[in-house]
Amino acid sequence: MGENKRRMLAGDWYIADDLELRADTERRIELCEAYNTAARATPGERRKILEELLGAVGAEVNIRAPFHCDYGSLITIGPRTFINFGAVFLDAGPITIGADVQIGPNVQLLTPSHELDTERRRAGWEKADPVTIGDNVWLGGGVIVCPGVTIGANTVVGAGSVVTKDLPSGVLAVGSPARVIRTLEPGAGEQASAGRDE
Repeated sequence: MGENKRRMLAGDWYIADDLELRADTERRIELCEAYNTAARATPGERRKILEELLGAVGAEVNIRAPFHCDYGSLITIGPRTFINFGAVFLDAGPITIGADVQIGPNVQLLTPSHELDTERRRAGWEKADPVTIGDNVWLGGGVIVCPGVTIGANTVVGAGSVVTKDLPSGVLAVGSPARVIRTLEPGAGEQASAGRDE
């Protein structure tokens, strides 16, 4: 493993324009293209592509194409999770998604950060912080989750929200930046006003 990939995986500053990382990107391009154009393939064939693309994918995961990622290999998705059209998961760092998660259309999970220093940014330095989505979370359409954020289990994030800081379990959060507006009672059976977009 080369120095830049080692640094990337360790969460240190690294240069993304690297031959080894470029080869990993080419692998992802081929697999994402295969998945995104396999609308008429059998579920088994589509599942096989996902298993090759992603680090781990649980049973009964449903990802609607188009789906885009940086590498794929750093993404783990738990069982019965649903991901709607247009997801963008930039996995320069680990992206961990729990079981029974509902992800609306055009959601972005972003791990990379770039330098604030203009010279270092121009030179291509970046780093990545993991994103973790707990079990039974619902992310409404267009939600953006920023680097280093963890969202606790059973939390709902309203459509169009930008999550810049960790969210606890069992809350409804909305806005940019997302803020908690109330606690969700388990088993209450109500639909949160996150915009039903799945």
